Amino acid sequence: MRIIGIDPGYAIVGFGVVDYIGGKFSVKDFGAITTDKDTPFPKRLCEIYEDYCQILDNWKPDALSIERLYFTNNQKTGIDVAQARGIIIMAAAQRGIEINEYTPLQVKQAVVGYGQAVKKQVQEMTKNILKLPFVPKPDDTADALAMTICHAQTSGSLLRNIKTSNI
Repeated sequence: MRIIGIDPGYAIVGFGVVDYIGGKFSVKDFGAITTDKDTPFPKRLCEIYEDYCQILDNWKPDALSIERLYFTNNQKTGIDVAQARGIIIMAAAQRGIEINEYTPLQVKQAVVGYGQAVKKQVQEMTKNILKLPFVPKPDDTADALAMTICHAQTSGSLLRNIKTSNI
């Protein structure tokens, strides 16, 4: 299964593309889509969409793993991130890619085994699990790769539960 993980944003969209086959991970690509703060917001969304579509068309993932949005104190930022997240989900849906959403707690649990883990712990475990020589930067990229691990771990357990319940 090829998974694309996304850490949504509008200044930086972290992405990671990972194959998960036979319980083993193989990193294919990772990085960040960035937009300039001086660019009008609608144009930033267009830039994200175009760059993201190029990544999807190049790697042809089977599944999208994206962080479920939660609002913090700044609702304007949250709304802008929600708009960027919407075009990310739409582009995947247009291509028939399975869409999966996970909370930060679920990602921490899947990657570290502890839902209250701190960001540095998640990043180090992501590096170790994916056998990377370094923690990817920016942080959004490391977070996106953690999303791929979360989906791989979660989808496997869901499949085991389905098979077990049918026996």
